[in-house]
Amino acid sequence: MIDLFNYSRRESSEVHVGATPLGAIHPIRLQSMTNTSTMDTDGCVEQAKRIIEAGGEYVRLTTQGSREAENLQWINSRLRTQGYNTPLVADVHFNPNVADVAAHYAEAVRINPGNYVDPGRTFKHLEYTDEEYAKEIEKIKNRFIPFLNICKEHHTAIRIGVNHGSLSDRIMSRYGDTPEGMVESCMEFLRICVEEHFMDVVISIKASNTVIMVRTVRLLVAQMDQEGMNFPLHLGVTEAGGGEDGRIKSAIGIGALLADGLGDTIRVSLSEAPEAEIPVAKKLRDYIIRREKHLFIPGKESADFDYIHPSRRITKPVMNIGGDQVPVVISERLDATSNINSAFVPDYIYYGSKLPVNRNCSVPAIVDVDAWSVNMKQVYPAFTYNRMLELHYCPASLKFLFVPYIGLNEEVIAGLKLHPEVVVIAQSNHENRLGEMRALVHEMMNEGLKNPIVFFQHYQEDELENLQIKSSADMGALMIDGLCDGIFLLNQGNIPHEKVDETAFSILQGGRLRTSKTEYISCPGCGRTLYNLEETIARIQAATSHLKGLKIGIMGCIVNGPGEMADADYGYVGAARGKVSLYRRKECLEKNIPEEEAVDRLIELIKANGDYRER
Repeated sequence: MIDLFNYSRRESSEVHVGATPLGAIHPIRLQSMTNTSTMDTDGCVEQAKRIIEAGGEYVRLTTQGSREAENLQWINSRLRTQGYNTPLVADVHFNPNVADVAAHYAEAVRINPGNYVDPGRTFKHLEYTDEEYAKEIEKIKNRFIPFLNICKEHHTAIRIGVNHGSLSDRIMSRYGDTPEGMVESCMEFLRICVEEHFMDVVISIKASNTVIMVRTVRLLVAQMDQEGMNFPLHLGVTEAGGGEDGRIKSAIGIGALLADGLGDTIRVSLSEAPEAEIPVAKKLRDYIIRREKHLFIPGKESADFDYIHPSRRITKPVMNIGGDQVPVVISERLDATSNINSAFVPDYIYYGSKLPVNRNCSVPAIVDVDAWSVNMKQVYPAFTYNRMLELHYCPASLKFLFVPYIGLNEEVIAGLKLHPEVVVIAQSNHENRLGEMRALVHEMMNEGLKNPIVFFQHYQEDELENLQIKSSADMGALMIDGLCDGIFLLNQGNIPHEKVDETAFSILQGGRLRTSKTEYISCPGCGRTLYNLEETIARIQAATSHLKGLKIGIMGCIVNGPGEMADADYGYVGAARGKVSLYRRKECLEKNIPEEEAVDRLIELIKANGDYRER
């Protein structure tokens, strides 16, 4: 049972992965994946060393075929002779025979239920009787059990890694493109492991969509609990991208689960050098586990809340806040500056106790109630600090009330019932601010209050990456729980206001609540990648970053390509060495274009469909 308000790690079983076990009492492990060819022994060894020296505790390598699987023994041997004992994980798709070979030479093997026995995804609908479906499961058993026996013999762990982008047509036809289908794809294999008494199993269930990823892992844990399983979890947002988007999306998805005590090993998938993933993962992990043994929060879960299938909390809309409207962004200019990034204009700016003379009048201002006067007609709302009496007398058209969980007393509850037009700003100084903010909202739900809620997240960061990771992790579960009507992000460190505003908008986009810029669904690359991923992403971004609301998938190969970017507007997918195929949603429109022409052809395709505009 998940405690929404108090942090503690889920109890999971121990899994032996070489000399670095995970789960149970072990720390949350960090990992990354090489993007060199697995036949390039020297390249893999050097890249693995960089990952390890950055703090990586597992190194994954793609194994397309038996040759690559065989070469793991030389990569493994070379690392061991140089004093590196970090376990290697073989990543296998499409060919179970390769998994059999890899199990001899790697400390763990990742298999994908979507293509282990089932053929690769073609988006075809298949009809099965129950008897026919049972025969398909028997096929899996007949092929999977021999692999488990090899793993038993060689003390090799396995990861059952389900990806949203590579569910089989069989699963899709029966369950649809749903969390339930992803969970069942995993459980089919887990049940066989249990029957065969093979327990060195780790599970991952990933998506590029943070909401699907979090909800699916929640559902998986509930299903495992129901069936008496407690296998450890590997967490990651696949195809998260690079730069700030990759960090923010990863912190939202992984952070939302870590905050609820779920997760035993993590990977932050960035379209960057593999070793760059480790420091980001470490910052995220360390930020969450600081909550261990925090002061108890006596929250009471609302009967109207469904953790597995959350929906947006019902609120009374107040102007442009709450109801069915997108969450707002409140920014601060306590230094009385007026600089605003034209691409990320906040909905309101809070100026504190004094309205600047030369403020940006295109954005509604918020001031403290002490500073508000009837002569300030150009100011829409007032701002108050948890003083209910003043709400009765302040004539401002929009009123905000700062409320911490401990401040939600009988007087405040009564006042909010009388004033449903007041927007609540949730604040917390607790070590587990997520838990305390959740407790506040659930108490409001228990009291039948319909006031919109904006979450005030404050930090003192001088490094932008730290702000992105912490604020995204703190907001992740609040957004996915359906509780968010707005974000007020305040940073008292040395980061420009415009960057703080951009972070707030990016968090809402990463949580699938509000679109404010082009979204790139790009993979981190691996030994299967068929072109220069980082250079290509940079070129595509340079040509399309002004196309607000467009989703573009950039995939190194077809393993997750067409599937993971199925909700993207356009896709750029490696088809062969130096060749690229272009997609419009799930449909491949141009095949095997020379790489040097592909970006220009993608832009032409976007223009031909009327989705391009000049800057």
